[in-house]
Amino acid sequence: MNIVVGMLLILCLAVVVVWQLSERKRRSVELELQRTMQLFDVSLEVNSTIRKQDLLVKIMETSSRIMNAEASSVILVDEEKGELFFDLALGEKGDEVREIRLKIGEGIAGWVAQTGESVKVDDAGQDERWSSKVAKRVDYPTRSLLCVPLVSKGKIIGVLQVLNKRDGAHFTDRDLQLLESIASPTAVSLENAMLYEALEKSIHALKTTTAAKERMESELRIATDIQMGFLPRGSLCISSGGVEGETSSSSEADGRESAAAVTVEAHAIIRPAREVGGDFYDYFCIGADRLFFVLGDVSDKGIPAALFMAVTMTLLKGKMTSEMTPGELLTAVNQELYKDDSTMFATIFCGVLNVATGLLLYSDGGHCPPYIVRDGGEVELLKGKKGLPLGVMDDMLYMNNEVMLGLGDRIVVYTDGITEAEDQLQGQYGFSRLKDVLKKEQSSTPEQLLGQMVMDVDLFADGAVQSDDIAVLIVDRSPIKL
Repeated sequence: MNIVVGMLLILCLAVVVVWQLSERKRRSVELELQRTMQLFDVSLEVNSTIRKQDLLVKIMETSSRIMNAEASSVILVDEEKGELFFDLALGEKGDEVREIRLKIGEGIAGWVAQTGESVKVDDAGQDERWSSKVAKRVDYPTRSLLCVPLVSKGKIIGVLQVLNKRDGAHFTDRDLQLLESIASPTAVSLENAMLYEALEKSIHALKTTTAAKERMESELRIATDIQMGFLPRGSLCISSGGVEGETSSSSEADGRESAAAVTVEAHAIIRPAREVGGDFYDYFCIGADRLFFVLGDVSDKGIPAALFMAVTMTLLKGKMTSEMTPGELLTAVNQELYKDDSTMFATIFCGVLNVATGLLLYSDGGHCPPYIVRDGGEVELLKGKKGLPLGVMDDMLYMNNEVMLGLGDRIVVYTDGITEAEDQLQGQYGFSRLKDVLKKEQSSTPEQLLGQMVMDVDLFADGAVQSDDIAVLIVDRSPIKL
């Protein structure tokens, strides 16, 4: 009898243990799901605007809400002065707070900016790093806080902190991990917003600048450097195994490429008709095996076109996400670019190529139709549903198109500086000559083809001064080179 009772007790204990383990696992899954949804919420908030002041408000409000904190602040780094400053401060004493500057290393925020380490403080007044400079100005008691660095491209651009957990509780280590996760997408969005703000300030400053000859020449040289700085340097190579980066002849790069079955290479060239121009291109990886590329042509030339081009490129890169289609991207960028009183616009072609499958999803905003050069030698003009150029109509909805790139195929995207180049008698280069060059140079490498296309246009022009920029982007999809 005692044995039976013992067995029953053991069985009951086992059931309780299994139930507790199951309950603990369920709670863990629920917490992880809650954390994922919170991060998704943050991502939606910080990507909803590219205006820095609006973004800062969203960051602080979202951080306070998710962390269940009384307040939140973003303190930015001034690299030139080696200081931290409040770019945005809310409340009655906001102007006073914006006057406050902290040296790098001063206070808890300065310590985080200096070391790059996150910190959790349960009693701020007892922490040796604590500085009451801000608290005295606003007469706000700080009990506990979390402070994490905002890091973008390996550089600390500021710190994010939340103050005083509600109900008098202390922040936990899990709270700190969550805030660090929030800081990652926040830093990227904030840097894009800062770049966009800098561009808008540059546009305003240039519009009000007196065009003295010596100063204008200096500005043109600076504008050229800035414009070229927006464009990718070198080519880009992606394998179906997820290797990406600038092409290289090193044995290390060759070893990585040979591990995959398919390689996609992107190459481009640009030649402004003046010191600065309106043509632009870009390409970068989306995830491990997708290539995003874009080529556009701003309607004007010179500094106004260069500034419009810079704003457009910033919007394209800032708004593009892994879930977004090219049509959705152009629709979103167009809404930002459109102005009732603006006479500037940009034709544009952008696409997302799946390296492994060869599926190219693209959208066309009134641009020159690209050519596809097939592995068998056929040269096809790519025709799809077109939209208006960016900046022409505010409610324009851009469509998506699909085409397959097989192994050995290449797509050639260009601006009308190629086809509309003129000779001494004002005859145009045209599409037929371009098609002939693409057929003739089918076996050439992308670098050789770029050079041959430009050289053929120059030979046709025979010294005639060209009034339009030239830009060409080539994407090759080919079997891996062993």
